[in-house]
Amino acid sequence: MIPARDEERRIAACLASIRAAAAFPGPTGARDYSVEIIVALNRCTDRTAEIAHKFGAHMVETDAKNLSVVRNAGARRVTGDVIVTIDADSVMSPNTFAEIERHLKRGFVGGGAMIKPERMSPGIAAAGVLLAYLALRYRVSAGMFWVPRAVYEALGGFDESLVSVEDIDFAVRLRRYGRERGKRFGTLWHAPIITSCRKFDHFGDWFLLKNLSLARDLLGGRDQRAANQFFYDFPR
Repeated sequence: MIPARDEERRIAACLASIRAAAAFPGPTGARDYSVEIIVALNRCTDRTAEIAHKFGAHMVETDAKNLSVVRNAGARRVTGDVIVTIDADSVMSPNTFAEIERHLKRGFVGGGAMIKPERMSPGIAAAGVLLAYLALRYRVSAGMFWVPRAVYEALGGFDESLVSVEDIDFAVRLRRYGRERGKRFGTLWHAPIITSCRKFDHFGDWFLLKNLSLARDLLGGRDQRAANQFFYDFPR
């Protein structure tokens, strides 16, 4: 499931990576994974829907400036047993579905993935330290979630009262849900995602560390103004 707003420049690479992962040999040998691609269109004015259609994706639409609402709209369209979410400006590894299958068969409740930026700089590395602190503090990962649909539904999906950090909130609740049932939260260390650095390209590599008040507001999860600036009104 892919949330997307005006992603004509990047969504084809994301979709192609999903197709490649679907054709990757599984733990027991060569196979094609049955993958249903859902694109949740959010206020798109470009060719995103056209490109998604060419890849055979199913689409839903929502105008909400709220990623929780967008993600949940896409997830509700899923008919398969496992929900996998990835952002349109990221690409998954070829062995992603194989690793997800392996983890779920080992009894993991679900989880996230290792995130690699498409480029690196001192400013991006410093921002990465902040994200690593959050991951270590809550003992979770994000970037790309994989979770059985029944677990997702039991959790109530993403919290629609949050306009930012909905991913961290979901990861924390998923980890707690698993711990209560004797299951571990997993991270796909051997199947990372590569994500764009377009926000750093636009705002500057040191932007978040130079604007700690904005970072604080975003981490609070409920500041629509801050979320609009950094997410929902961000130019593609």
